[in-house]
Amino acid sequence: MDRRQWLQCSAAMAGVSVTGGAVGIGRSDDRPEGALEIGSRRELFIDRFLVDRLGGAASFALARPRDEGVALAFDRPWEGAFCGYATVLQDDGRYRLYYRGLPKSGRDGSADEVTCYAESTDGRSWDRPELGLFAYEGSRANNLVLADQAPFSHNFCPMIDPRPGVAADARYKALAGTGRTGLWAFTSPDGLRWDRVGEGPVISDGAFDSQNVPCWSEHEGRYLCYFRVFKDGFRRVARTTSADFLDWNGPELMTYDDDRPIEHLYTNQTSPYFRAPHLNVGIAARFMPGRRVISAEQAEEIGVDPGYFNDCSDAVLLTTRGGSVYDRTFMEGFLVPGIGPENWVSRTNYPALNVVQTGEDEMSFYANQNYGQPTAHLRRYSLRLDGFASIRAGYDGGEVITRPMIADGDALLLNFETSAAGGIRVEVQDAEGAPLPGFALDDAVETIGNEIERPVFWEGGSDVSSLAGRPIRLRFVLKDAAVYALRFRGRA
Repeated sequence: MDRRQWLQCSAAMAGVSVTGGAVGIGRSDDRPEGALEIGSRRELFIDRFLVDRLGGAASFALARPRDEGVALAFDRPWEGAFCGYATVLQDDGRYRLYYRGLPKSGRDGSADEVTCYAESTDGRSWDRPELGLFAYEGSRANNLVLADQAPFSHNFCPMIDPRPGVAADARYKALAGTGRTGLWAFTSPDGLRWDRVGEGPVISDGAFDSQNVPCWSEHEGRYLCYFRVFKDGFRRVARTTSADFLDWNGPELMTYDDDRPIEHLYTNQTSPYFRAPHLNVGIAARFMPGRRVISAEQAEEIGVDPGYFNDCSDAVLLTTRGGSVYDRTFMEGFLVPGIGPENWVSRTNYPALNVVQTGEDEMSFYANQNYGQPTAHLRRYSLRLDGFASIRAGYDGGEVITRPMIADGDALLLNFETSAAGGIRVEVQDAEGAPLPGFALDDAVETIGNEIERPVFWEGGSDVSSLAGRPIRLRFVLKDAAVYALRFRGRA
């Protein structure tokens, strides 16, 4: 399929013209002014989108990921201390891992860089298949999916196109390149054998010297790419959009929704959250240039490259629900460096792209650790499903009142936890804050326990179908409890 045919096919499947235009997202004409139309979609308390007011001791709380240990040691001759820019894809019962192999530091896009591949059946234990696609030092017994194509292995970043009817030979897509070359498009029928599309870059305006993140946004009806730019001396994030993955609009600088300080964001790792794809979540590497933590003696002891211990980094949590604005409800570190000097070197703690489900009630993300060291590896971190953050109150209690919303479902389901002494009661109010008959606080049955999804009950039961189509507020009264997410269960 040539470039012209792919343009026509992709545009037809996306339901937009090739030249495209702005995608309308927002309030429908019949929605009351100011109400959030959430229907039966899942909403996370990861930002301030739902919340109008907090009372008492209630607050937002950022989760602390659990360290699950080394997922993959970068110990093959073609991998080494400078492996980076990893992507994890969950693909029909298989987990696919892509990452740069680089045994020694050098110029971005050098011929020493290769793209490696590993796979897993559970997201916990990883294997390197011997693919035989490229030779390394005379042998094809390796896991390389791209080599001898500088500079594209510097930051090769793949995605799976989820649109129904996508061409079989373009189900897997990728972007790669540097500031010198721009970003080129790649496609693959199997995620292993990759071909460049066209005779030049598809995105040209950007720094492109770190991971450039493509995804399909069902919410916006467009492909998105989030990538590095420099603005006023800071590493910033910009985005561009496309109807077909080949013709991209001009870049938009990502800004914040309030007066947050500007920080260096080295990689952004922004992509749709798999349980709520209207919500793009970024676990971004926050880089602190010149913030040196360890001594030269400590650096020598752990064997870090001499050029890579004068800075430090962690990871922060970003969200966006479309457009060029990030929400940074949390400025504190999400993934903080661990104990030991090996965790406080330059360009370590860089998260891989994507969060994936790795258990019935568990999700995981991954991060590069021990960068520039002989012990470089990829590490797994886990969270409960939807558990990036929560609204929470301690033993003394607190309240949360949502903004007006319009929902559609027969039950209100919560992802929550309480202590044995704690609990949650939910009152449903009208848009002005008056309790609705049968759903007042006095009617509420206390919710106690720790579950990913459980219906809320009142004295009259759990059925809330009578509330569909009207603006309502939810009032949560919490005692030693947290709520991570909610959704209204769709009616049959």
